[in-house]
Amino acid sequence: MTLTRELNELCRKTLVEHLGIEFTESGEDYLKAKMPVDSRTVQPMRILHGGASLALAETLGSAGSFAMIDKTRFNVVGMQMNANHIGAVSGGYVYGHATLLHKGTRTHVWDIVIKAEDGKKISVCRLTNMLVEKT
Repeated sequence: MTLTRELNELCRKTLVEHLGIEFTESGEDYLKAKMPVDSRTVQPMRILHGGASLALAETLGSAGSFAMIDKTRFNVVGMQMNANHIGAVSGGYVYGHATLLHKGTRTHVWDIVIKAEDGKKISVCRLTNMLVEKT
């Protein structure tokens, strides 16, 4: 089973599935997903909600870290997230691309860029995950 298929299965019946987020591509140090801009993800002005963008970004970075850890020893928890929303979109899909910036023994740092279908940047985000040993 491919990583993207495994992640899509893992996220069934969660916020990820509710928002329509679908993992589309993975590599050694990156992960991609798409999310619809529809009634689940827009704000009252009918543009993509910043919180939905953050949910996509955190989903990508957390799943990327999850794919890299020893799941019998560690859990992944988000430690810090920041974002700049620099564009707006009112329909179609947005596409997130998470790139690993730092892979430490206890932390991972991800850079996530969210773009509209036409390639216009919508949000740029940074996520730091902590790897917590299971007890």
